Formats: sequence, C-alpha cells, structure tokens
Amino acid sequence: MPEPFKNNFNKTLIANMGGHFAKAYPEFDKAAFIAKATNNLDGLKLKERSDQISAVMANFLPNDFARAAEIMLASLAPEESAIGGADMNNRGVAGWAIMPMTHYVGLHGLGHFDLSMNLFKEMTKLFSSEFGVRFFLLEEPERTLSVFEKWTCDPNLHVRRLVSEGSRPRLPWAMRLPNFIADPSPIFPLLEALKDDGEEYVRRSVANNLNDIAKDHPDVVANLARRWLKGAGKDRKKLVRHACRTLVKRGHKGALKALGYGPPSLDLEKMSILTPRATFAEDLILELSLTSASNRPQPLIVD
Repeated sequence: MPEPFKNNFNKTLIANMGGHFAKAYPEFDKAAFIAKATNNLDGLKLKERSDQISAVMANFLPNDFARAAEIMLASLAPEESAIGGADMNNRGVAGWAIMPMTHYVGLHGLGHFDLSMNLFKEMTKLFSSEFGVRFFLLEEPERTLSVFEKWTCDPNLHVRRLVSEGSRPRLPWAMRLPNFIADPSPIFPLLEALKDDGEEYVRRSVANNLNDIAKDHPDVVANLARRWLKGAGKDRKKLVRHACRTLVKRGHKGALKALGYGPPSLDLEKMSILTPRATFAEDLILELSLTSASNRPQPLIVD
C-alpha cells in the first residue's frame, strides 16, 4: 500500500525545519521545537500534524512578526528547488514543510499585509501557499484579489497557479470561502486571465476552481463553458471538459449542450450486473447494450 500522506509530516522533516530555522536564528531552540512538534505525531491526521507544527513555530519564533518573517524567508530553499515531500535538504525548507509555514503566516500575518503576500509568493514556489492565503481572502478579499490580479502575469507558474488554487471556493482540506461560494463573480476575471496559460498545471487549477463553482452555480459555469468553447483550441477544450465534470455527472443540460451533446435518442436493449455481491474497493462488473434510435449520428456521453 502507498504511504499515507500524513507521514510526510515526520520527525525527519520537523528536525530539518528546526535546523534551517536555527541557521537563520541562532537563538532558536531546535531540540525543544522538535520535541514539541513531534509530540503524539502518530495519533494525528495530516492537517492536524501541520497545525501542530504551526502552533509550535509560534512558541519558538520571535513574537515580532516582521522578525519571524525574516527568519522564515532566510530558511527557504532556493527558488529552483523542486516541489515535493522529499526535497528538503541542506539548501533550505521546501516541500511539505511549507504547508505549516503558510498556515503560520495566515494566522499571524494579517496585520502585515504586504509582508505576508511576499511570504506567500516565495513559499508557493516551493510547495503551495493555497491554504494560508485563504485567511487573507476571508479578511481582506478585495485587497488580496488585487494582488492576485498582478500575479496572473507572474513569470513563475506556481505563483500563477496560486491565484486559481488559492481562490477555489471549496478547496479540499482547506477552509471554505463562503463569500465566493455565495458570489463567485470576483474570481472570474482571474480565471479569464489564466484560461489560456501556457502551463497545464495552471489550466487544470482553473478547471478545478470552476468545478467548485459549478456545485453552487451550475448555470453560470455552463454558460461560461459555452462562451469559452467558441473558437477554442485543444488546451482550452480540455480545460472546459475537466471544469464541467460534475455537471456532466449530474446530467446538466446546459453543460452537455455546451460540450456538444443534445438529448440522447437511445434504446436500452439489455443490462446485466455480473457481480452478485459488491465489496468496497473491488470491481462491480456490468454489461449493457445500447441501440441508437436515431437515423443520424449522435455524440454521446455514457456515464
């Protein structure tokens, strides 16, 4: 079985974090930090482990946020370091260790807007700041969105992706954004700016944001899909299909029409379930036979 995600937060990662903090801040009590951050680690889930590390950081970094920010920036790995859980080494903090650091900024940096935005920008290059930045979207949405607008043109793909991923109304593992769930219109200019981004990593995040929005505003996303598909190339078509996946599963007529699917004309000739007893995580095998009831070719989604 694959290693559980929560095990990315382990004693080795925490010890490395402490070592890099100590390099930037000689007064840092590395041993005490490790002891407290690893307390009952085995009994905690992924997000709980991250939150515990953030809380312990607050105990051992200076109370002055500007000084703490200086230490965190100095502890980061160079920008060219790869993103991933195993990438933290003697060059600096990277990978999963960034997650509790961005949470720390979200909790303690609200009174230092510009400094915090710079921290999020630098940290997201080494993992993602999508969780921490949501504190600012909740507290100062207009000001944060104005920064996001500038970031849509940033040369770093991870910064551009943060714009769409951080503003997802229903981002998994993260706080929801009730203001954008109720009214997603402030997000749309950002998604418009990124819809033809040169990196699929960014475009897929745009699609995931739209899929979130579709759960609360299906007609809005269906109409946007229809508009975006006019004259669209293959990359944008792929984005729109991925953005509409929930709407397709729901059989949303507007989304299906935008994707080129009209009302089906079909006869179900046969359907048999070949698995008499289904067990969770195993296959359920079925067999069906569909016959077109139309004299013309018709595109179909069978789901």
